[in-house]
Amino acid sequence: GEAISKTEYINMGAVTEFKYSAEIGRVFRGKDKLHWLRNWGPDWGFLQNSEDALVFVDNHDNQRATGDVLTYKNAKQYKMAIAFMLAHPYGSPRIMSSYSFTNSDAGPPANQNGNITSPGINDDDTCTNGWVCEHRWRQIYNMVGFRNTVNGTKISNWWSNKNQQIAFCREGSGFVAFTNDGNINRDMQTCLPLGTYCDVISGKLSDGRCTGKSVTVGDNGIGFISLNGNEFDGVLAIHINAKL
Repeated sequence: GEAISKTEYINMGAVTEFKYSAEIGRVFRGKDKLHWLRNWGPDWGFLQNSEDALVFVDNHDNQRATGDVLTYKNAKQYKMAIAFMLAHPYGSPRIMSSYSFTNSDAGPPANQNGNITSPGINDDDTCTNGWVCEHRWRQIYNMVGFRNTVNGTKISNWWSNKNQQIAFCREGSGFVAFTNDGNINRDMQTCLPLGTYCDVISGKLSDGRCTGKSVTVGDNGIGFISLNGNEFDGVLAIHINAKL
């Protein structure tokens, strides 16, 4: 909406696509249906070429703005939006890592002398001492692994309930499901080979077992997907590198 257009700079490199942040926040806040994400990309007014767009759920600038932008303060929807960003092939994603704040002018955690204090690290790798460290949240860094695994593949077998539940494959490399309202309990096409896979949202593959949920896939690619709306996270994600 400003005088200078984002398209004026795409010959120089990727451009920050602020519209992406606003739209994904609105959708996962429930102000629009997940169903409409099927044509996510240029049809939503984003840059035409995926490689031209630097995309994010929030950044250092709009994290403190009013409106629909999601932040760590909306933890469940925030993780869902980031999971979708990392599961979807559009754009070059950037993950936010920040400190907590109560007003828009707050600076980083500091001692009485004004020196910035370092974060402490919990047993689950999350941060303390006023640091949020979103990049250390299991659901987020495991979805980075998902994105790396499915790199170069396209979306296939899109499914929705025409409302607030969606699921899709990444061409034989990964599968992801979301619910922003209600439960999913049904057989779905995962596009993955026969085997048992660890959900990388509720846990991970560790020492030959799943620390969270698992999905057993038959030789036809079908697996039973169970994801309830009242769970801690509204996402389930499996991929070929999380196979038992």
